[in-house]
Amino acid sequence: MIGRLFDIEHGSFVDGPGLRTVVFFKGCNLRCAWCHNPESQSRERQLAIYHDKCTGCGKCMKVCPSPDTCILCGKCELLCPTGARKIYGEDYTVDAVMEQIEKDRDFYGDKGGVTCSGGECLLQPEFLTYLLKACKDKRIHTAVDTAGHVPYDVIEQVLPYTDLFLYDIKTMDDAKHQQYVGVSNSLILENLNRLLDDGAKVWVRVPIVAGINDTESDIRAIVDFVDGRAERIELLPYHSMGENKYAALGRPVQTFTAPSAEQMDKLRTILKESTPIDTEK
Repeated sequence: MIGRLFDIEHGSFVDGPGLRTVVFFKGCNLRCAWCHNPESQSRERQLAIYHDKCTGCGKCMKVCPSPDTCILCGKCELLCPTGARKIYGEDYTVDAVMEQIEKDRDFYGDKGGVTCSGGECLLQPEFLTYLLKACKDKRIHTAVDTAGHVPYDVIEQVLPYTDLFLYDIKTMDDAKHQQYVGVSNSLILENLNRLLDDGAKVWVRVPIVAGINDTESDIRAIVDFVDGRAERIELLPYHSMGENKYAALGRPVQTFTAPSAEQMDKLRTILKESTPIDTEK
């Protein structure tokens, strides 16, 4: 069983409870305008060139077997002394991923574990299911980070092996969702509704972008929809740390604004006063 990933992160504290190993799946069927992982969107392997890191030493060209057409052999990435060249997308077996997970296992404690993220990990359901099952066989806590834009039977496939869903809601406004995410939010909300009704443990996570979904009405609409059924609602402020990746991939970038600390405090206060469920990050 082979899956395509673009990263495995060790020691995360922001992708579920406790310390997590985060497995990032390559490929996504959304196109969020503010996406901070544009390298996750395409399922294909990609070469990114970070020109701000390049010193012009020429080592990459000396080892390149195909200077006219990149064949993604990875030789330039291996020899670049400054990390200016990066290939995103590698194929892994479940056993190979588990070897990486085992490196962190002693640090999980009572709360930590593995989070499968993306991209959209549910677009590789067979590999994801095998990986989650392998984790559960070793009694490792599992979380699936998803935007939920898949058929519900895909979610049902991983449900028996998933302890927690980290479920993104961008906005309840369907017109805004189509404008900034590229698809309607109807399937996403329908699946979240079914998942909550099925009694799954869910943390709803909302990326807050200034001028897009940062009003009181935006937050109250999400609270009303969740209706106390999720274990937690988190508000995550937009950050621009991924913008340099667009240039490295040869893509244009849209610039957005992070909400102010005062606005985030206001929204979190509104959230806390509006729902009895956990709202602490």
